[in-house]
Amino acid sequence: MTKARVYVVGTCDTKGAELSYVRQLIAERGHRVTLVDVSTRSFEPAPNIAAPDISAAEVAAHHPAGVDAVFTGDRGRSVAAMAEALTAFMCAQDDIGGVIGLGGSGGTALVAPAMRALPIGTPKLMVSTVASSNVAPYVGASDITMMYSVTDLAGLNRISRIVLANAAHAISGMVETAPPSAASDKPAVGITMFGVTTPCVNRLVELLSGSHDCLVFHATGTGGQSMEKLAESGLLQAVIDVTTTEVCDLLMGGVFPCTEDRFGAIARTGLPYVGSCGALDMVNFGAQETVPAQYKGRNLYIHNPQVTLMRTTPEENARMGRWIGERLNRCEGLVRFLLPEGGVSVLDAPGMAFHDPAADEALFAALEQTVIQTARRQLLRLPYALNDPLFADALRDQFRAVLEEV
Repeated sequence: MTKARVYVVGTCDTKGAELSYVRQLIAERGHRVTLVDVSTRSFEPAPNIAAPDISAAEVAAHHPAGVDAVFTGDRGRSVAAMAEALTAFMCAQDDIGGVIGLGGSGGTALVAPAMRALPIGTPKLMVSTVASSNVAPYVGASDITMMYSVTDLAGLNRISRIVLANAAHAISGMVETAPPSAASDKPAVGITMFGVTTPCVNRLVELLSGSHDCLVFHATGTGGQSMEKLAESGLLQAVIDVTTTEVCDLLMGGVFPCTEDRFGAIARTGLPYVGSCGALDMVNFGAQETVPAQYKGRNLYIHNPQVTLMRTTPEENARMGRWIGERLNRCEGLVRFLLPEGGVSVLDAPGMAFHDPAADEALFAALEQTVIQTARRQLLRLPYALNDPLFADALRDQFRAVLEEV
């Protein structure tokens, strides 16, 4: 059996019986297991429940401001501070084989940040009462597995015993079974894609698959975050950011936004970067009736019953160009950003719904006015549409060129 340790994490003041049950089941599989208490108030443990292996005070001591910053008496502040302390505690451990957490809304918000801080590939399972709703705030760009608890985590019963046993066996199986080794030792490159940039990315993957392991990320907000998390973790050799569309949704209120830190990992790591304007012609909303009132008279395209796209205007494109340009200026590594004059998506082509050369030109001009070009940071105009095979060829050529300069 593996020597790695499984960490069971939760608030023993309210979930003591459930946490002890999970710990017992994992131990019975032959694993080393540690129960970590993250309670934020003092309590008397039930006489029939074993004490945690790591006390809440031991975890709290990892907070930058010390134990007193955690046990404040204010529940909201204490939970936030304990989450910070737990993250520091987990990142300090060198024997983590897997982590399983139990919690309601507060417990999930407390445990999930520590899981997100762990490397991609470390088994992470969160049993939660909120796992059947929107889990994006908890999972973020990580590979946390969420399991719905069905009943509340308020003691053991005929349902919770089954759900928790499945969870305990699931995390045990993850830890026991080594993932398959990489198919090759080719260096990895991160590539961003959206439905309307798929032809470009498919050709790019075809061109590079012989030399690189191409990791394609769907640019739906968390896709870009996931790519940048891997970049900052040292798991990518370079990035080909074909599809920067998440910026549209951030600035115009769409449903697939990036964060303000988009491009931040590229700036901090100096990773070789080739980017473009993929799908910067559209903002994503849900069904047509969900489009905000201020946009009702705009050029809207029904992508499917659940997704409505809105064409961006020249003014909005100029705003995006300045926003992206300011962030590219923070990148001191090798940067090549390609401007496809023939259109930035499948829909932005002659005869298509979003064809608007004036809007595209506003984007390109704003980038050129904002980006401080140097020998290492360059903008390149090309007379092709983004999905033209020649544009994918140009991305490939620039990618090879920056790698040769590294």
